[in-house]
Amino acid sequence: MKNYYKKIRYISFFSALILVFSVSCTRTEPKITYGFFKLVQYQGDTGPQEYFSFFILAEDEDGFENLEEIYVFHDREQLRWHIKSDEWLRYTFEGKDWIGTRSIAVSQGSLPRGVFRVLLFNKGGEKTERSFSYDGSIRYPFPEIQITGGAFSVNSRWPANHLVLFDATGNYINTVTLESLSGYTSQLGLPSHARTAALWAEDEENFSSAFTNVVPIN
Repeated sequence: MKNYYKKIRYISFFSALILVFSVSCTRTEPKITYGFFKLVQYQGDTGPQEYFSFFILAEDEDGFENLEEIYVFHDREQLRWHIKSDEWLRYTFEGKDWIGTRSIAVSQGSLPRGVFRVLLFNKGGEKTERSFSYDGSIRYPFPEIQITGGAFSVNSRWPANHLVLFDATGNYINTVTLESLSGYTSQLGLPSHARTAALWAEDEENFSSAFTNVVPIN
């Protein structure tokens, strides 16, 4: 009888060990539920420079902080970008967390179009893969803005134009949509501590935008 109970205890312990081992080895890959590319032109020293702004809506059963790194591939052009968790940007919109970057670029020429392959890894090494396409283009000339003597003048053919405001230390304040391409800054209701502004021109239909250098407001 004693041997019988010893065998039962041994089997129970062995079964429990298998269960613990099985649970500890269960791995779940992260998920990419949505993502987008947006082409942005920034004002450079020798002319407008192209960057992709890329963000994904990602999930992981072990929590958002378990996400580790993103790889973006353009296989046809043999290009790769690596975005680590301590480098990516994170923002919350309507209760959902987005991660990504505004700094995808190439050393020379224009960014490629077509299909991009994206891999998302978590800290356990599990990964998921999803493809995204971007075939848009910049349809309008790079815009310009001038602010002098309390008056502003914008040269832009873009569908939507905004002033992005900064304080004296360069910190972002807010964004003001321009209903007119010229007028007085006093009509815009700008915060009193705003010192510089950049023009952000946007073509939402074509997932593209342009961003000028900052200019003084006063």
